[in-house]
Amino acid sequence: MKLPHVPGLRTSLSFLTALILAGCATVPGSPIAQPPSQSVEIAAGETPSPRPAAAPAPVYPAGQLRPIASQEVSSHSVKEIVPAADLWERIRKGFAMPNLDSDLVRQQEQWYASRPDYIQRMTDRSRKYLFHIVEELERRNMPTELALLPFIESAFNPQAVSSARAAGMWQFMPATGTYFDLKQNVFRDDRRSVLDSTRAALDYLQKLHGMFGDWHLALAAYNWGEGSVGRAIAANQRRGMGTGYTDLNMPNETRFYVPKLQAVKNIVANPDQFRTDLPVIENHPYFQTVTVQRDMDVQLAAKLADVGIDDFKALNPQHNRPVILAAGTPQILLPWDNATVFKRNFEAYNAGQLASWTAWSTPAQMTVAEAARRVGMNEADLRSVNTIPPRMIIKAGSVLIVPRAENVRTDVGSHLADNGQLSLAPEVVLRRTTVKAGRHESVASIARRYKLAASQVAEWNNVGAGAAFKPGQQVVLHLPVRAAASRAAPARTQARVPSRAVKQTVSRPAAAKKAVARPAAKKRR
Repeated sequence: MKLPHVPGLRTSLSFLTALILAGCATVPGSPIAQPPSQSVEIAAGETPSPRPAAAPAPVYPAGQLRPIASQEVSSHSVKEIVPAADLWERIRKGFAMPNLDSDLVRQQEQWYASRPDYIQRMTDRSRKYLFHIVEELERRNMPTELALLPFIESAFNPQAVSSARAAGMWQFMPATGTYFDLKQNVFRDDRRSVLDSTRAALDYLQKLHGMFGDWHLALAAYNWGEGSVGRAIAANQRRGMGTGYTDLNMPNETRFYVPKLQAVKNIVANPDQFRTDLPVIENHPYFQTVTVQRDMDVQLAAKLADVGIDDFKALNPQHNRPVILAAGTPQILLPWDNATVFKRNFEAYNAGQLASWTAWSTPAQMTVAEAARRVGMNEADLRSVNTIPPRMIIKAGSVLIVPRAENVRTDVGSHLADNGQLSLAPEVVLRRTTVKAGRHESVASIARRYKLAASQVAEWNNVGAGAAFKPGQQVVLHLPVRAAASRAAPARTQARVPSRAVKQTVSRPAAAKKAVARPAAKKRR
């Protein structure tokens, strides 16, 4: 092909060709250019910085270039970069914590090794999350043993909730979760979020390692609390005792915590030794993040992604309600290949609104039945979708999930999506009680004694508000259960005062419910 005439082009090409050939050929005896020497002045009292290793001097060819003969080529060893065969191998390569060798470790090894079904269930659950955790640990230059910690905390169950109210696969307590910016509201609990809880857990572990300078102590603090570990260390220092993990006086749960992790580490490091089969977990991402720009039902999101609802919830376990609010959760996780399916189906979707639920804030305290009537729902359905237990009333300002009308086009706002709460109070259960009137008793005097309105007492007894009772006359009252019980107890022991004898039957009259005025209950600490 003939090149067009461009001034200077041939000269430039010739020079470029010479540079390329320079890397492929040398001329014996060619002079090697030396870099010019440099003198560096150091101020008085300043410590000189160590000099970096000198870089190889560049070679500048001279003379006529010639091809390299095959016998002149010297072989050089090249280090081959081979990715880990599977995720377990990658985890093993990143082990960096000191090993703990104790009888407790042996006991935990035996416990896990004797339960192959349990290990199988745990590792099967972990395949969805392990790659992401390992990636985050390597990015932070943290030991990969920590990727095994959810085996100890929750058996890799992101829906796990402990008796102490710790939640998620990293088992965050409510207050600790709030400290690490894990939202907990009526719509979602980020302590169960795969991404958010992992970020918070690694933040916390890094913080603890920075405090104690030891991974075993950091793990003890993760389980027991940094304040507890700090006090245990201080106590040992006062006694002149050691301050390592095995030296501290701690609860049994914390005493077994690190040995459990060490046992799982040992099994992962050498499964054959423990006759354990680890399922193959490929060394590649399990899920992708997909942006959600509109509120959407959980069921619909799973359908558009062609994912089973259980699998969808396993990757997005933070949702408390059957709707995803884009303002609060702008991303969802989907299996790697299903992310593309979701995007394609979402763009083609035209079967109606994406969300059949929205949020409603209660204007006043009300019963569940009243709230259901206002939003046009069955009471049982409202209780179910909002997880409201029996015998509870809804406080003012609470946020409920309710059906979204077809003409509603606006989604739930960010403030409500991030801060909505459901506040409940025990329902007032009234007990029908009868008392005997004493001498000179009236509607007004009995109302004062039981802290009721005179009009209530009059209504319950079909008398006027200014009426008087005859001595020994039965007076009907409707009192809250606790108040009625407290009135009944002294009446049984005060036989000398028959006018205060009380008879009780359970009742929930509608008129009494809305009319009764009860004293404020005292708080118990």
